[in-house]
Order: sequence, then C-alpha cells, then structure tokens
Amino acid sequence: MTDLLTAAQMRAIEQAAIESGDVTGLELMERAGQGVVEAIFEEWPELDKRGASPSRSLTYPRPDEEDPLRAVVLCGPGNNGGDGFVVARLLREQGWEVAVFLYGDLEKLPPDARVNYERWLELGEVSKLTLPTPTKREVSKLEKHAARPSSSQGPDLILDALFGTGLIRPIGGLKPALAKLQIGSEADADPWWPRVVSVDIPSGLCADSGRILGDEGVIVGAHLTVTFHSKKRGHLLDVGAQFCGKTVIVDIGLSSPSDLGSISRKSLADLHSERRLRRVLSQLVDESGLPQNLSKASFGHKYSHGHALIMTGGPGKTGAARLAARGALRIGAGLVTLGVPPAAQMEVSVQVTAVMLQRVESADGLSKILEDERLNALCLGPGLGLDRARDLVPVALAAERATVLDADALTAFADDPAALFGMLHENCVLTPHGGEFALLFPDIAEKLKAVPIKGPAYSKVDATREAAGRAGCVVLFKGPDTVIADPNGRCSVNSAVYERAAPWLATAGAGDVLAGFITGLLARRFSPLQAAETAAWLHVECARSFGPGLIAEDLPEQLPRVLREVGS
Repeated sequence: MTDLLTAAQMRAIEQAAIESGDVTGLELMERAGQGVVEAIFEEWPELDKRGASPSRSLTYPRPDEEDPLRAVVLCGPGNNGGDGFVVARLLREQGWEVAVFLYGDLEKLPPDARVNYERWLELGEVSKLTLPTPTKREVSKLEKHAARPSSSQGPDLILDALFGTGLIRPIGGLKPALAKLQIGSEADADPWWPRVVSVDIPSGLCADSGRILGDEGVIVGAHLTVTFHSKKRGHLLDVGAQFCGKTVIVDIGLSSPSDLGSISRKSLADLHSERRLRRVLSQLVDESGLPQNLSKASFGHKYSHGHALIMTGGPGKTGAARLAARGALRIGAGLVTLGVPPAAQMEVSVQVTAVMLQRVESADGLSKILEDERLNALCLGPGLGLDRARDLVPVALAAERATVLDADALTAFADDPAALFGMLHENCVLTPHGGEFALLFPDIAEKLKAVPIKGPAYSKVDATREAAGRAGCVVLFKGPDTVIADPNGRCSVNSAVYERAAPWLATAGAGDVLAGFITGLLARRFSPLQAAETAAWLHVECARSFGPGLIAEDLPEQLPRVLREVGS
C-alpha cells in the first residue's frame, strides 16, 4: 500500500529535501537513474551483464550471444530527461551500446539535467529531435536505431525519459516519431520486440489523472514503469495502469510526507492513500487476530453488532438484495432482514435461512418498521425496481439511519437528481458505477469525459470529490480504479490493477455484494467513509482470494479466509 501523490506534491517533497540540505538535486537524479537500472535488471536478469553473466532467458532470444546489448534512450527537456542521461551513462559504462535522443531545447535544460547531459557527452553523442515536431531526417535517424528489429541489430531496450510527471500539454509533436516506432504495440506477441521502460510515468499520460492529454492519443506504452518515492495518482486512475505495464517504486532517500514540516497542511490533506484501507483494519486488530469491529466481543449479543434492513424488489427481482444481505451478514452485522413485498414473500422465504424476512409493501409499511430503532443500517437499490425505489427511498432517508443507495435507488432519481440530494444526509453512501454517476452528476461526468488539452487533467478523484460535496455524503465511484470521497474532501483510491487486478469482479451481482458489505459495516457502526473504504478493499481481496470462475455468490464466502489473513 502506498500514498498516492500529485505531481505538485512530489515536487514539494523533493524541494523540501533539497532545501533542508539533506540532499542535492543532482544526487536525487543520480539515485533515480541508478534505481531505474536496478529495476530493469531485476525485471529482466538476462540484461544484467555485471559480474558472472547469467544465462539469457529463452523468452528473450538473440541469435548472437556475443552481440553487445543495445539501448535507445529518449530524453526530454526537463529533469526526467536528466534521469535518462544518467541511465544512458550507467548502461554505457557496463558495455551497452546506447543511442541517445534529446527532444527539446538544449539551452533550456534544467541545471542538474544539463550536468548529466555533459557527463553523457564524455561517452557518446546526442541526436536531436526538434520542437515542436521532429524533422523527417530526425525521425528517420531515430527509426534506424529503434525500429522494430529483424535481427540482432535491433535494440534490447527503449527508455522513455521524455516528460514524466511534469507533462502539462499533449505530445502530439512527437507523433511522427512515436507512431512510427509503434512503441510497445507488439511486444507481447514478438519476443524480438525491445523492452520499453518509462521513467516515472509513460510520456503522454497525465500523472494526476491517468488520462491521455490531447485528442491524438499519442502515448508511450511501457512494459515497466519505474517511479520514485511513491506512486502517483495517474499510475492507478483511468487508463494509467493500462499504459504503465508493471509499475515499481524506487526509494531515492526522501522522507515520508508526514515528516516534512515544510509541506503545507493542505498538501498533506490532499494525499490519497491506499494504505489507509489496510490501516483501517490493522488499527482495529484485537488479540484474537481479527479486526475488533469485525470480530465479535465475547460479552456482546446480536443487537450489539447492528441490525441491517435491505429492501428487495418484486417477484423474480429479489436475487440482488439477497446477495447484499448475505454480504452484510458475512461481514458481521448481528442481524439482517430483507424487506419484501407480499408477492415475493414465498420466493424469498425458500431462499434464506439466517437472513430474516419482513413484509414491506409500501412506504407506509417501511415507515412502520423503522419505528424499531434497532434497525440502524439500511440498503436500498439492488433489484428494487424504479417505482418501488421512488416510493421507499424518501421514507428511508427521512429516518436518518445509516443508508446505502445503490442501483435502482440512484437511477430512479435520474430525472431530478436535486430532489435526491435534498433528502440525503451525512450518514449516506452512494455507490454509482459510471453510467449511474453520469445520470446523477451529468455536468461532472461531462468534465471527466472531455478530452483534456492541458494538465493536470480533471480526474476521477476530482469528479468524486465534487460529487460528494454536492450530494453532502460519501460517494463511492465504482470501477477498477474505485474512488471514494466524503463531503469534506477526504478521498482514497481502491485500485484493482497490477498485483491487485481482479477481472473476475466483472460479473453480475458483484456490486450488490459490495453494497451489502458497506451496509453490514455501517450496522457495525463504522463511519460512512470508513465503511465504504473497508468494504471496497475487502471486496477486491475476496475476489483475489477466489480467483477465476468467481460468481457473486462466492464473494461473501471468502470473507472468513480474507479476515483471517488480515489478522495474521
């Protein structure tokens, strides 16, 4: 788990370290370059020719083992380019043949990058790529060094040190070079294709949003991305993970943000933390090894662990609510009751055991049931039906219990979102997927959909925060890059990419189980933000625990194993 920083926050951390006198910018650049080289060798040991040469992997064949390894290093006009010059020098010192290209104005290189440019010149030359658009001759020269190899003369490695996290404009000017190189486009299918490594983040990708800047879609696609100190938001949001390949973090000796007094409180408050998702659990672990709010106290009873009420739809539409109920029960709610219309009572009664059943025909019936104050958490939406949602949601919200609104409970108010927002209270959690989000927050969705022409681009984090502020409650915006925010701007990203990828969650009913997880935690008296973050994290872990072949019914049954692993 790691803090997710913006580009500005990362610059502030680096600047604070430099101003403290603990390190110079040149030292940080050297550490970064060394870290990139080490990461490359760790990922592909066959490229490491230091000392005793390991045998080359059969997945990376070369016809002539005596050929020197070859790299093409693409350096940009900023400090990211300076990192590239360091990598080029280190590879050259180890016997690699290295071709270096500089995109940008040499005279405008930052001082530290200029020093490393000059150090490289002692070992080799630098070819130029002219701003704003490389000439045909420059592109041809780059192609000669880095085009798709048909023999051992092709490169083993292409290093993208063009722009990194500082990119604020589209890189369309590089399209003639990058498009013809087709960087990364056939790498998985062709073992001869050079490995592509990006320094900090693939060029063309906004580090704050994970979005491609500009409408030409020009971006470097990396097999390996090496970033420093901490992941950035763009590594996880939107298409970031798709283009980053495998992302590794290199420690370059910077202090953690909380230890740097020179970084403002506002900057610290804006940090987005995956780590918090695990910390919520780890801080609650008791001597039994289970999280205290998820384990059962020996002196407690079922009502002390909360009573959740989950409303169902009509006949043939009760499965989603039953999935949510199972999730709420498994995550530790003391009691779970399904509120069922009369026509569906028989259907539900033959499907449930530990989950209880209560007849709820209309708004009046729900109002009467909610007179029981032991019902402390509500869930409306899964399979509820639009008419039933419009009837029941106002009553549920008027009771001011902790409430999850999902699916139909959101869609039912698509024609008048303001009416829903007027009824919401701070103990609510909304759980929209992309389509539902666009119905409730059409203007925000349009901003998120618009092609960004400059950076930092409007991100899913920005959108979710704005939505939570408008709704006045927690919003969980679903996706592989699920973002959770509360009205005060606190926010986290629960990412299911890289080593946490869980593609099996793309199955009917998975979202209903997530709604049930959140409801169960609300019944256990978790705060809305804490319940949403913890449930989202556990949801992914359950999917990863089960693996391929997962269906929604499997998710609650994985919880005991996952919780034991958390406590171990």
